[in-house]
Amino acid sequence: MTAAASDLGLPPMRLVRQTFDRAELTDFEAVLAAKVRARLAALGLAPGARIAIGVGSRGISPIAAVVRTLLAELEAAGAAPFIVPAMGSHGGGTAEGQARVLAGYGIDSAHLGVPVVATMDTVVLGRSALGAEVHLSAAAHAVDGVVVIGRVKPHTSFRGTIESGLCKMLAIGLGNRRGAEAAHAHPLAAAIPAAAQVALARAKVIFGVAVVENAFDRPCALEVVAPEDFPATDARLLARARAVLPRVPLDRLDVLIVDRMGKNISGTGMDPNVIGMWRRLPELPHEPDYRWVVALGLTPESHGNATGVGMADLVSQKLVAAIDATQMTANVLTSMALAMAKVPLTLPSDRACVAAALDLARRASARAPRVVRIANTLQLETFWASAAVLPDLPSTCMPVEAATPFAFQAGGAIVEDAAFHAREPAATALGR
Repeated sequence: MTAAASDLGLPPMRLVRQTFDRAELTDFEAVLAAKVRARLAALGLAPGARIAIGVGSRGISPIAAVVRTLLAELEAAGAAPFIVPAMGSHGGGTAEGQARVLAGYGIDSAHLGVPVVATMDTVVLGRSALGAEVHLSAAAHAVDGVVVIGRVKPHTSFRGTIESGLCKMLAIGLGNRRGAEAAHAHPLAAAIPAAAQVALARAKVIFGVAVVENAFDRPCALEVVAPEDFPATDARLLARARAVLPRVPLDRLDVLIVDRMGKNISGTGMDPNVIGMWRRLPELPHEPDYRWVVALGLTPESHGNATGVGMADLVSQKLVAAIDATQMTANVLTSMALAMAKVPLTLPSDRACVAAALDLARRASARAPRVVRIANTLQLETFWASAAVLPDLPSTCMPVEAATPFAFQAGGAIVEDAAFHAREPAATALGR
């Protein structure tokens, strides 16, 4: 049973399709295999060499395919590879939790036939130029080589020459919780390259796999690089990643409705690069300026970690009920970003959240509300837009359906359009 939203005064909404650059690598796994094979030939690993492959908790859609390819090439070269979680404090900051996260991506011994060695123990490699301890997972220390996998992309909490990528995965991901805590005690723009410099000098890193994905979660750039090239590769590919980052193509909104936030969407649940970095860093300009952000749900793949919920203005009880405080607490204490876990004003249903946001918008201005609804901050090829914003859409956007109201279930949950949510990051995490 559904109920129309007309009694909420919700303006007519049109489904809009946005055109992004679809350029992608063809035959991704074959390209990766060839690049890895060339690197291994140059290295000349000893037979039986124990190689740790650091695998993170999010970011690369075909991560299982990447890992399978690495395993196959390393084994063909005579090495004995295994998996090490590389996710800082994620997974609740426990070895068991991190192993569960990887298993959710199909990365476990049952699927891959190699051990997954999860531990929170670390070895201190030294101190960075900032004075911070640099940690490395104990599982990646007593080995013959380490392989780092990283998606290069804009970070969700700072701006720098190097943001998310190989250096971050080495400095924070493979540093486990203690390494992440040490890095987060300093500005990350400086802490990540400083810690990576120490790790690159003292850990047995043999190469890295750097990936850039387009707006459709498809790899559009891939490099297999020597350790000494990590910083330059991260910096160079970051420009490419910025160019293909999906965004809502509007500078100003009254209400942004986000159906789902989650760790499989962004490290902060909702990407500040989409909803406004000023929500994470208040000193920055309000660009874009989305006055009220409404978050309605938490993805199951988040395992209750709603880090980033503090960036919303209104949330539904449905989202709050899905929070696992233990998971979220470990994450924000490590990052020292406690505001990311502050639960906003909570209303009993999706319907109540939307109604409150519209009421706020109408009381703030007499003009027609500027409203956009998105599935999440990663899937932005389609979105719903109110009539007031249609004239401001760029030529890359085209309304594709007639105006229609939202509908809600009897209990107030918003009715989700299957096509609107068709491209789920969790589904692609198993490899395509």
